[in-house]
Amino acid sequence: MRGFLASSIGVTCAAALALPLTPPALAATARPVPAPEAVTTARPVPATEAVTTARPAPHAGTPATTPAGRRTAEPYAAGSTQSLPLEPLTRDRATPSAFSAEQGLTRRAVRHFSLVGVVWDDPDAELHGRVQVRTRAAGTGTWSGWQDVEPHNADHAADPDTLERASGRVRGATAPLWVGDSDGVELRVCSEPDHSAEQTPDARHLPAAPPLPSGLRLELVDPGEDDGTSPGAEEGSRAAGAPNAETSALTEASAANADLALPGATEIAALSRARTEQEYLALNPGGLTEQQRQAKPYVGPRPGIVTRRGWGANEGLRESGFQYTKKVKAAFVHHTASGNDYRCSQVPSLIRSIYRYHVKSMGWRDIGYNFLIDKCGKIYEGRAGGVAKPVLGAHTLGFNSDSMGIAVLGSYGATKPSKSAVKAIARLTAWKLGLYRVNPKGKTYLKSAGSNLHRKGKKVRLNVISGHRDGFKTECPGRKLYGKLGSARSKAAGYQGR
Repeated sequence: MRGFLASSIGVTCAAALALPLTPPALAATARPVPAPEAVTTARPVPATEAVTTARPAPHAGTPATTPAGRRTAEPYAAGSTQSLPLEPLTRDRATPSAFSAEQGLTRRAVRHFSLVGVVWDDPDAELHGRVQVRTRAAGTGTWSGWQDVEPHNADHAADPDTLERASGRVRGATAPLWVGDSDGVELRVCSEPDHSAEQTPDARHLPAAPPLPSGLRLELVDPGEDDGTSPGAEEGSRAAGAPNAETSALTEASAANADLALPGATEIAALSRARTEQEYLALNPGGLTEQQRQAKPYVGPRPGIVTRRGWGANEGLRESGFQYTKKVKAAFVHHTASGNDYRCSQVPSLIRSIYRYHVKSMGWRDIGYNFLIDKCGKIYEGRAGGVAKPVLGAHTLGFNSDSMGIAVLGSYGATKPSKSAVKAIARLTAWKLGLYRVNPKGKTYLKSAGSNLHRKGKKVRLNVISGHRDGFKTECPGRKLYGKLGSARSKAAGYQGR
């Protein structure tokens, strides 16, 4: 039956394949969007971010007034986001009415971008259906085949009743998909009937497709230049005599790691176990009982970690200040579902794109994950606030308190994670959980803030190293990665000397 439905959806969506290259018809909306520019060999400057020494107008997706504590304008940066409203797609009259909910964008030229995603107005609304995109590679002009974008929905998010969740800017969204430097796009979104309902092979008796969420928009993210430094209009702001919020935020982010590295460092160096044990005592002054001081620390050697400065975070995008939870009792492992077609040299650009997508497109205060790991095993600082500190993230809806989120870059439903990535999970958790005297092979209790798997207020017994699906009913972190968590737990305990 699923095969029959999938083929029907394919027929419905296929109508968009033969449509010609046309400029987008941008309907009037509450969020004005600049018309796409003609593609040239040189990368054009976004219309909303003109090259001037003065700070440009906010991105089209930024409201004129924002909640207290959120910047009202984004500093000029090499990166940008194009936000295009979806349109109804012409449908073959022979297509079953069950698949009438279909939107997308016809093939068109746009400014350069490297990552795509779809967002909608209500963060609690779910997109039941299929999202597919094809893109044109910049330089070669070659169009890709259709690629699936994971619906994602509400499983990665800040906890309910938090300021971040209640900001008024949060939107529902698909997972982001990395496509590399591109200058053309085509999109189709098809609503899918409820598979749980009684069905027959006769298309006339298929259940009605649920409506698509309102306010669907395609987000095209350009990460900016990968120059190893944080982008921003630093010189322009100084020349104009304006306060430099970008420099201030960068200093704030560096200061959060001052105990581990010099301000402005692009990487926090790895330490031996002996040096890490000394660091453990230094990071807990007066916070250990005499018995704990005499006991074996069971903290793994600190791995090398690329800082936010190292992957080029534009600190002007996020909200100022940091939010912390009480401690770190558990680690939730995720995959970004952004695809595996990236080179490890592109990872800074990929992370900058996810960061911008989380903040500018989805309305979060910062990137959601506390750490990210690439397929080559390199570890990156995620949400700002200090890699050794209990930073409150937005990664596992209902279980962000007293936990940390680790995202392996890629999609691991059908693809095995690399040995390097699994080893990096073990090294990172052995160190970070060790700082909070937690055994990676143990169990712990976390109080649910409310999810589709555990009611609000319930104390849930979990593995200290859990997969996202243990806290929320989701496919994340993918079947293949989830199956490697037992190995990661054993390796992490070994690194702690247990």
